[in-house]
Amino acid sequence: MNVTETFGCNVFNDEVMKNSLPKEVYKSLRRTIDEGYPLDSSIASAVANAMKDWAVKKGATHYTHWFQPLTNLTAEKHDSFIEPCGDKVILQLTGKSLIVGEPDASSFPSGGTRATSAARGYTAWDPTSPAFVKEGTLYIPTVFVSYTGETLDKKAPLLKSMTALDTQTKRLLKLFGIECRKVSTTVGPEQEYFLIDEEVYLQRKDLILTGRTLFGAPPTRGQELEDHYFGTLKTRIADYMRDLDATLWSYGIFAKTKHNEVAPAQHELAPVFTTTNVAVDDNQLTMELMRKVAKKHGLVCLLHEKPFEGVNGSGKHNNWSLSTDTGLNLLEPGENPENNTLFMLILSCVIAAADKYQGILRACVASAGNDHRLGANEAPPAIISVYLGDQLGAIVDSLVMGKRYVPKKAIPGSIGVPESPIFPIDTTDRNRTSPFAFTGNKFEFRMLGSQASVADPNIVLNTIAAQVFAEAVEALSGAEDFEKSCRAYIVKLLKEHYRVIFNYNGYGPDWEPEAEKRGLLNNKNTADAALEFFKEENIAVFVGQGVYTEKEVIARANIQLENYTKTINVEALTMAEMARRQIYPAVNAYVTELCSAIAAKRAVSDKIACGNDYALAERLACMNDAMLDAVKKLEKDLSEMPAGEKAASQKMAHVVVPDMEEVRRLADGMEKLCAEDYWPFPGYTELMYSVK
Repeated sequence: MNVTETFGCNVFNDEVMKNSLPKEVYKSLRRTIDEGYPLDSSIASAVANAMKDWAVKKGATHYTHWFQPLTNLTAEKHDSFIEPCGDKVILQLTGKSLIVGEPDASSFPSGGTRATSAARGYTAWDPTSPAFVKEGTLYIPTVFVSYTGETLDKKAPLLKSMTALDTQTKRLLKLFGIECRKVSTTVGPEQEYFLIDEEVYLQRKDLILTGRTLFGAPPTRGQELEDHYFGTLKTRIADYMRDLDATLWSYGIFAKTKHNEVAPAQHELAPVFTTTNVAVDDNQLTMELMRKVAKKHGLVCLLHEKPFEGVNGSGKHNNWSLSTDTGLNLLEPGENPENNTLFMLILSCVIAAADKYQGILRACVASAGNDHRLGANEAPPAIISVYLGDQLGAIVDSLVMGKRYVPKKAIPGSIGVPESPIFPIDTTDRNRTSPFAFTGNKFEFRMLGSQASVADPNIVLNTIAAQVFAEAVEALSGAEDFEKSCRAYIVKLLKEHYRVIFNYNGYGPDWEPEAEKRGLLNNKNTADAALEFFKEENIAVFVGQGVYTEKEVIARANIQLENYTKTINVEALTMAEMARRQIYPAVNAYVTELCSAIAAKRAVSDKIACGNDYALAERLACMNDAMLDAVKKLEKDLSEMPAGEKAASQKMAHVVVPDMEEVRRLADGMEKLCAEDYWPFPGYTELMYSVK
């Protein structure tokens, strides 16, 4: 395969546009994409016709407006290109059909923003994200709004947040005498995932229905030997990754890095950075293709944050950077960051935003799946903190404490062998325990769950940064001595928000009490975290930056709580069914066999062996009965749910989840004691080690 020739072959990219569109149409469309100018509707017909001709040559017979409803998934309704022409048909895509579509909005989550009777919804073309052909259909990326105008998707508010950040950053840069046409955020979302054998997967009802194992005793070998991380790829895994790379590249997705992750059966894919809007679309398509390609290889790709208890979960590290169209990275410290006033101001504003809006920064990554992951096995804790590294940490400390900063000279590294190359020792480490870490020229937001849309955290990051930039502009505009005022404002921000900076081990036993002393939030579950969206000061930042209306913020919070409640409900019902119909009878059958063995051994007076079997049978029988009692309590608590999303989610988090943990504790204990032939489904060893 010639990658340079096949890369982006399924995408209506810039090269295709340039070759297929009239010159003036191309220039107008590029102006919209590059500079954010309003789309000239008069060019729509020309673009639609060129897009259709290209897609038909690629084998497409249909087109769809591809959008991202509030489900973390994508949605599509396919229409054919055919139009009647006498007894025959012609293939056509009109400008109107390209720009606007009308899918039924009735069954998508709305959080109360529309009545059931107002079912109509509209999709509108997003020209900043390229169209592509997949499986015989032209996919046109779009936004999705309700009949009454409220946004019902993740793309529309993401685009609004990008506009807000562009506007406020340009205002800030203007104070420094820097002019540019556009400021963009770029994102590179690393994607972690598990691969297991499809035959084994199909024997686990919990994996099929919930994406994670609700039961499972720890295997005798987990990740403690630390030999899977970056280890040699197994043949089937290597074949899958090679196929996935080729598939992603054909859609113009910059898949760059692949490797084994820490846990057995866990892997990672990392793309090259691209504009946030495109990165979000690419990641949604990547997750879909990861699952489809896995099926071709007899595998199942698990994107749940915690499919297996006791080993690393899967996250999606969001590498967030801020750059101008002139090539200036605003998060690049330079050789002497202490003297780089613009960088220090941008840095201070981002730190302030992370502290001031820590509640919604935590809430935007909250989900039932991510609740299992955060705070364990190398995932960051649920407490928002900022890691700066040695150099920036020392600079900030000196400013806050009023001490003189003494730069440390860069020390070249070497292993002490003449043949070994000299390597630089960086001043920013990769702190795995930090939720929000500065890593050289970007921030890495590490709290995202692996199956979540990347849109939500970037909406929040863009919005809160825009808000704090706007406040900086108001504070510094008209200053007589701008440099002096700016340095004073930097110190002010750092002193006010110093509590959020933590450059040490987030897993240490002292951090939670220390964070509580500092006044940092520690919302460990979604039911508690999502409540931050209802607070007036948090609603105000979205409304003030034009990203959401108050109604839209509240709607999304309600949807988040509703989804959490429904997810836990499905998991709890699945757990109860597996416990009653699979585990309980299986353990009873094994106890019966033990009792038969006891009777046989008594017949020959084998008292010692008889005693061992009796003790095991008694222990299993007691545990099985206790598990059934725990299931009954779980079912009772599920049947008595209060009305309202807030109350229901609170009961799920603080009553039902502990109920489930007790059922699991007893079942997993019995798995260790029960004969393997009797256990009703594959255990962790078979799940994580079956792929060769």
